Amino acid sequence: MAAENVTGRLIALLSGGGDDLAANWVREVASSLGGRVSRTEVELELRELYAALLAALKKGSLDAQGEAFGEVRALLTELSRNRARQGFTPSETAISVFALKSVLEPALVEGDAKDLGPYLQLSRLLDSLGLFTIETYTQVREELIGAQAEQLLELSTPVVKLWDGVIGVPLVGTLDSARTMVVMEKMLQALIDTGSEQAIIDITGVPAVDTEVAQHLLKTVVAARLMGAECTISGIRPQIAQTIVALGIDFGDITTKATLADALRHALRRSGTTLSASTKSGQGR
Repeated sequence: MAAENVTGRLIALLSGGGDDLAANWVREVASSLGGRVSRTEVELELRELYAALLAALKKGSLDAQGEAFGEVRALLTELSRNRARQGFTPSETAISVFALKSVLEPALVEGDAKDLGPYLQLSRLLDSLGLFTIETYTQVREELIGAQAEQLLELSTPVVKLWDGVIGVPLVGTLDSARTMVVMEKMLQALIDTGSEQAIIDITGVPAVDTEVAQHLLKTVVAARLMGAECTISGIRPQIAQTIVALGIDFGDITTKATLADALRHALRRSGTTLSASTKSGQGR
């Protein structure tokens, strides 16, 4: 059957049901989403998609990736983005396309046998559009996960002002290259913003220090020195100290302290700050 005849029969099938077909499509999709999207929103999405699908078929095309289906793909992209942001699964997203098959089946049963061929063509077309929807959904989810990972990375590397002229970077968890870059950038910016000349990197919450982690710390310290600031590393627990010695890691002339309190006292002395007796007593508690 010629493509023009096929698309003509498909247009007749889709148009024959009219509002009833579109309403059934909306009802089935809305039901599959469990009320997490309003029926009004679902109806708006699917009626736009229905109109775009008919318009594409009227151009005589059955190629889901062709120019004629550009508007259909644009609408499916927006639908996929919405579903991904709303936390739906790929299957719940693709059902918006695949449900059109099931709502067309009654019309096919009641219609002419010659409609079977066009229906199969439409089925393949909807399969392609459904796969496009899943691919778009996956891409959007990866983007969202990447953005969330960056936000978590930002939150996991705070830079705090400990004293006038002294900032601290308390690290918790594994330190890798990506996180080191964030630490370095945030610490250097904080040195500029606060005018500090002393920085403390506290690794009490870092579970292990290996050669790679040590190199990351050294790079951060060197970067701080280039900004004219002295950097102290605190939180060197006995187990970590033993590991550093066993690995032969040399921190050179970098000052290290066992606790954050020790590092703060050192930084204050280096900055020329004199602590009162009451302040020293408070720090010792």
